[in-house]
Amino acid sequence: MAKFRINILGCGSATPSARHQPSCQVVDFRDKLFMIDCGEGAQSQFRRMGLKFSRLGHIFISHLHGDHMFGLPGLLSTMALHDVGGRITIHIFREGAELLKTWMDYFLRESAFEIVYDIIEPGERRTVYEDDGLTVETFPLYHRTACTGFIFREKPKPRHLKGEMVKFHSIPVAQLKAIRDGADYVKADGTVIPNAALTSDPDPSVSYAYCSDTLHSLRVAADVAGVDTVYHEATYDSSLEKQARERGHSTAAQAADIAARAGASRLVIGHFSKRYTSGEEPLLEEARAIFPATTLAREGLTIDLI
Repeated sequence: MAKFRINILGCGSATPSARHQPSCQVVDFRDKLFMIDCGEGAQSQFRRMGLKFSRLGHIFISHLHGDHMFGLPGLLSTMALHDVGGRITIHIFREGAELLKTWMDYFLRESAFEIVYDIIEPGERRTVYEDDGLTVETFPLYHRTACTGFIFREKPKPRHLKGEMVKFHSIPVAQLKAIRDGADYVKADGTVIPNAALTSDPDPSVSYAYCSDTLHSLRVAADVAGVDTVYHEATYDSSLEKQARERGHSTAAQAADIAARAGASRLVIGHFSKRYTSGEEPLLEEARAIFPATTLAREGLTIDLI
């Protein structure tokens, strides 16, 4: 089982098509599931990919357009049927929370399933989730309506113990966690054994940025700087740059420019216009000309970050 995996459930734009479902992804971090956007058909693809409702605890909605949230009422209704007494937190703009409350108060009137709403304010940068190993942060995107991106950051990992040194100095088991966290070891006689003699560097932590619908903006590049893997919408190719700008979207070349400026290791592009009926290879070629480490999103694709 991967420790940090991205599952693509939908990567189309606007409406479902013969090729793609609307936007939806699920981040699997150490067996906890986090959904990002929830377009139509999300729960069906969720099942096809073998994901478990019982492990889904948080849903992050980037903005209040239908292709990013029309699947949410159905998904929540299903989860209420399957997980009696369960709980889920939805991170969403205030107007979306109000709409969902009205809907769910009617359809789940007698359910013990609890829905908690975490209100995202337009334009805010905030840590909206944190546990022992992961944080999730918001940052503003620039669409026709208020829109937010999300960065999933793995927290720094503990250092690796040098087993032979631990044994040589007869270090008690009770001290090992503190040493892995960077502490020196002080012997009974006051001798200090520096941490560097007892441990080696930890494995690098990884991060993932989800850039939903947005104009090309250097502000986005600055916000995702240093992130390892970036997902960025690439609705059109460069011949439609004017249309992309008018509709608050980006081209594949612009997505690649953001990844390059951010210093990312990998770019995933999605949110494809349904005009590309023969495939999105022209978008991939355009992006790879600027940022070679580019992957096309597709339904059923999984990407292991660790």
